[in-house]
Amino acid sequence: MMKKLRPIATMMFLTIGWQQLQARALADSSENAVAERQYLVQILTRIADPVLIALSKNELKKLMPVEAKVPEHNKLTTHLEAFGRLLAGMAPWLELGPDQTAEGKLRKKYIDLALICLHNATDPAAADFMNFNQGRQPLVDAAFLAQALLRAPHQLWDRLDSKTKINVIAALKSSRVITPSYNNWLLFSAVIEAALMRFDHSGDKMRMDYAVKSQLLWYKGDGAYGDGPNFHWDYYNSFVIQPMLLEVLQTWAAQDKTQQETYDLILSRSIRYATVQERLISPEGTYPPIGRSLSYRFGVFQLLSKIALMHELDKEIKPRQVRAALYTVIKKQVEAPGTFDKNGWLQIGIYGHQPDLGEAYISTGSLYLCSEAFLILGLPATDSFWQGPDLDWTSKKVWKGLEVPIDHAQN
Repeated sequence: MMKKLRPIATMMFLTIGWQQLQARALADSSENAVAERQYLVQILTRIADPVLIALSKNELKKLMPVEAKVPEHNKLTTHLEAFGRLLAGMAPWLELGPDQTAEGKLRKKYIDLALICLHNATDPAAADFMNFNQGRQPLVDAAFLAQALLRAPHQLWDRLDSKTKINVIAALKSSRVITPSYNNWLLFSAVIEAALMRFDHSGDKMRMDYAVKSQLLWYKGDGAYGDGPNFHWDYYNSFVIQPMLLEVLQTWAAQDKTQQETYDLILSRSIRYATVQERLISPEGTYPPIGRSLSYRFGVFQLLSKIALMHELDKEIKPRQVRAALYTVIKKQVEAPGTFDKNGWLQIGIYGHQPDLGEAYISTGSLYLCSEAFLILGLPATDSFWQGPDLDWTSKKVWKGLEVPIDHAQN
């Protein structure tokens, strides 16, 4: 009798053992996803600390280095560059608000810092009052600051005191004296007006309409726009054009439903461009060093991160493969020796310190556009994006000899 039971007992033992292995594997994969999120939060705050801590003490102009080919010129604009670009990338994470988790408590710290910084940056009496209208560059970074406010209206706008709100609106409006170039710069004006539309009900629809219609005219097909009438092999579709188009139209459509059709059109094109971006990431977490402004590093993938944040990825792309790909890209670049100086400030380069990669308009502040890759942190830790094991992204599958979906162009 006992002999007959042994095979059954053995099978039960094996079944229980397999279930335990599955449970352990699931737990390990969950722990890995948690570790990836914690790592990205750690890196974002590491990037942010020198800027926000100095600015909160009105010491940014005093402490921030100006690495640039034309340092005297860039000293006029580099501080707003650093603050506006950094905050635009942090904003979705900050918008999750404080809670009782360790991460939620950390967010509270950075929300409070950001609010102080917004006060100091826009207070004419402050030592770190920033340049919003002298020269041409301030239009660019007033736009990134406006982008941040649009991305975190509850945490970065609603919580400001009334005097600071007045100062922020005045600073944004003061940039109107700058005439944008006939290229992606039209969108800098447009996103500032979108913020003014939302927060001050004073946005200039003509500037918004001109920028949107111009970009629609410059569409080249298959998800890509020209930077002005001409097409450029660079990453400005992701650095500026498509994210700002989305934010302008999203804000405008919320007040005027006749803009919804245009928003839907540009969203479909952005989804296609994000699909291409996912395929550009190599199995090793590198990507083609094409075009200008490569020292924005992983800010190259702002649009991919944004489309993931919006839950709008193409149906053939699983969120966990985007998570794994972006994590790998960021980790590879940020850990390259020379990415930061001895005091924690970013240095010019794409992989470590490569000062010759900085164009004449690049300075230390410019580099903080890299924070735009962290938009995915605006998805809460409970979101499916952060659940389950990593998945191979497209290029990683291809070079393993695995099946991948056939890529199709979009008209």
